[in-house]
Amino acid sequence: MATMNSQTLTERQKGLAACACLMAQGDLGRLEPAVRKALDNGVTINELKEAFSQLYAYTGFPRSLNALGVLNKVLENKQAGWQEGKPWTRPALWDDAEKALKQGTEVQTKLSGRPFDYTFCPQDDYYLKAHLFGDIFAGDQLTAADREIVTVAALSGLDGVGPQLAAHKQGAVNMGNSQQTVDELCEWLNSEGYTLRSAWPKGEPNSAYAQYFTGNSYLAPMDGVANVTFEPRCRNNWHIHHKAVQVLICVSGRGWYQEWGKEAVEMTPGTVIAIPAETKHWHGAAKDSWFQHLTYHKDTQPDASNEWLEPVTDEIYNKLK
Repeated sequence: MATMNSQTLTERQKGLAACACLMAQGDLGRLEPAVRKALDNGVTINELKEAFSQLYAYTGFPRSLNALGVLNKVLENKQAGWQEGKPWTRPALWDDAEKALKQGTEVQTKLSGRPFDYTFCPQDDYYLKAHLFGDIFAGDQLTAADREIVTVAALSGLDGVGPQLAAHKQGAVNMGNSQQTVDELCEWLNSEGYTLRSAWPKGEPNSAYAQYFTGNSYLAPMDGVANVTFEPRCRNNWHIHHKAVQVLICVSGRGWYQEWGKEAVEMTPGTVIAIPAETKHWHGAAKDSWFQHLTYHKDTQPDASNEWLEPVTDEIYNKLK
């Protein structure tokens, strides 16, 4: 895993990735400032147009058009330093369907690392080869390496696309990015919160309890409950709630709950766990996902308290998948 200190990921790539990830989620509120920042950091207007257009193949026309609408709105107050970029020209490949299929097949083979024929559904096989990897990749606004940065970032923002994301992470390397850059991209998207897909508030840094957590957590007090957000790999220390039952309700992402001496229990949205008083346990995020849970206490007796214990070791945590 690349470290963030290596800085192989450029500010331009970060700009493209942030916009792609938020566009994929349909988060237009966060997309608008991300577009401004990307333009400030050297992404051109025409590169963003190309990225949002390409991603219709992965996220659908509605989100592609909405993202282009955000870009158009931002440009109503165009800043002097923003660059138009290379003028768009209509690819000649669009006028030759046979050549588009041939070239798209070559691009797909390079990206996949091997020939790929989806014989189960010939329609999709043709669309992938001739249209996505032929027509769309024929545009000259983005390099093939850029296109895979954009695609990995977009898929990172979506649920239920794990196999496609894994394939495109490798494809990003095959198309010219270093493994270090791809690893850093995914780490950066997680660390900056772009992959937090949730309607629940993230809250503020949980600084009062930071000493009892490995990694960063955030706290959003709500009416009668607290919403705790864990960044990927974040978990709290082993601890015990004396004379009170703690209830956890997962509302977003994926995480773990484990009692001392027992197997860890995976938590996904809708998972509810009531932790008996006097039970040594911990809870936190999975390695590759943000995690949010609501928490409250019940059956609270006089003199109830929390006892914080040792951190959950990497040896224990890294065994979890």
